[in-house]
Amino acid sequence: MRIIGGSLKGRAILPAHLAARPTTDFAKEGLFNVLLNDFDLEQVKVLDLFGGSGSISFEFASRGCPDVTCVEMNPQHASFIKSTSKQLNLNAIRVVRHNVFDFIDICSQTYDIIFADPPFDLQGLENLPKKIIEKQLLRPCGFFILEHPGSFDFTETEGFHKMKKYGNVHFSFFR
Repeated sequence: MRIIGGSLKGRAILPAHLAARPTTDFAKEGLFNVLLNDFDLEQVKVLDLFGGSGSISFEFASRGCPDVTCVEMNPQHASFIKSTSKQLNLNAIRVVRHNVFDFIDICSQTYDIIFADPPFDLQGLENLPKKIIEKQLLRPCGFFILEHPGSFDFTETEGFHKMKKYGNVHFSFFR
C-alpha cells in the first residue's frame, strides 16, 4: 500500500497482518481526480468510515486536508492507523474506535466529504446512504461516497448523484 498524492506521494505503508482490503491505487487515483474537481481538499472536513488500513485517511491528510476523522472498530486496525499517522506526522487524522452504525447515530458534526469502504459482506451495507442522509451529516454541496461491489445498485436511492467504476471497485456518490 502506498500514498499516491500530496506531500507524502509515493510513501509506502506496510500494514502488518491487517485483515483490511485497502482501496486499490487505481481506484484511489480515480476517486481523488473526481474530488479535486469539486473540492479544495485543504478546506474540507472529512469522515472516513470503516477506516481499515487508513489508506483513504492518509490520502486526504497527505493532500492537506486539515480535519480527518477515521472511524474503525477493530482495535488492531485503529492502533495501526494511529501509530502510522504519528510516524508520518499526519496530525489532521483523529482515529475513533467505534462501531460505524453507532457512531453515525451519535455523531453531531457535519462533513464536506464522507467516505465509507465497508466490508462487502456487511449486513446493512445497503442502508448506509439512507442513514447518512437522514442523520444530515453532510454539509451543503458535500459528498457521501460509498465503495461497494458491483452487485449493489444505488441509482434509485435518495440522494444518488453518480457512480464511478475503476476496475472491480465501484463508488456511488450521494449528495
